[in-house]
Amino acid sequence: KPQLVASNDRFCRFLEEYCPVVTETYYPTIWCWEGRVQTLLRPFITSRPQVQYRNELIKTADGGQISLDWFDNNDSLCYPDASTRPTVLLLPGLTGTSKESYILHMIHQSETLGYRCVVFNNRGIAGEDLLTPRTYCAANTEDLEAVIHHVHSLHPSAPFMAAGVSMGGMLLLNYLGKTGRDTPLMAAAIFSAGWNVFESVESLEKPLNWLLFNYYLTTCLQSSISRHRQMLEKLFDMDLVMKARTVREFDKQFTSVMFGYRTIDDYYEDASPCRKLKSVGIPVLCLNSVDDVFSPGHAIPVETAKQNANVALVLTSCGGHIGFLEGIWPRKCTYMDRVFKQFVQAMFEHGNKIFSM
Repeated sequence: KPQLVASNDRFCRFLEEYCPVVTETYYPTIWCWEGRVQTLLRPFITSRPQVQYRNELIKTADGGQISLDWFDNNDSLCYPDASTRPTVLLLPGLTGTSKESYILHMIHQSETLGYRCVVFNNRGIAGEDLLTPRTYCAANTEDLEAVIHHVHSLHPSAPFMAAGVSMGGMLLLNYLGKTGRDTPLMAAAIFSAGWNVFESVESLEKPLNWLLFNYYLTTCLQSSISRHRQMLEKLFDMDLVMKARTVREFDKQFTSVMFGYRTIDDYYEDASPCRKLKSVGIPVLCLNSVDDVFSPGHAIPVETAKQNANVALVLTSCGGHIGFLEGIWPRKCTYMDRVFKQFVQAMFEHGNKIFSM
């Protein structure tokens, strides 16, 4: 059974009644239960539901642009009025886009419930050009704030939630820690977030984890900026950036410099959501597996979460990083997908009951 951590009895009772999956026993796929195997296999095993997007490019205050992929769900029978159709903002992981299988599954779940989705693609990674020499990071929430304001301004009468995965979850938590209750979002769901970046990079630098994940992730980061080399060479020694062999080296040469941090430690401290959890002002459900090498179990801020009545943690013993595979042949729905579906439905349809239970 997952461990449900929440200091607020009403939030606990709400989840037990309207999101019962968080109290059910999670049975990982027996032939790939180990966390690293789950992490590696999910992208290859899970299906990729067909989703037809409508793309929108929005301009930012500094002259840049952000690519949003909309799934309008205009065929929604439950919410035929687009002005009041519930909207879910989705934030993919570090180098992820709207094409990731876990994003497609979240949209598929939302479609069945009648909701609209919009995917926030970080700058420069979804095929659009960089108009300024700036990308993104887990600590800087300016682009996310612009997107949330834009989406809310288009549909001010629609209930509005967000869900973030991995780095997308870290960014969303850092935004919520900064804004408190001053946000148009009514709730948020967080999956496989790295709570303490120092612990995350240390775990990823262990020899086997470096071989399986760190080196590949570093090359993905390098690949995501190489297309914009001409723009970025104005500010960076790109040859040095391309020599990085770990995420830490990449962040030291590129990310921390881009966002004006004096040292990489300053950046990692600012990027760690565990430091901002006390300030979250809306209901947030966070799912982590304690065998996630990207977010080791000992770094999950259980005691801090207990100090905020708006926060609930769901901790499984297996599941890896964005894995949570279940069943003999886990092609379709994962435990993470079921948590997402039940929680967004609970909040959109019964959220007003949290404070009356």
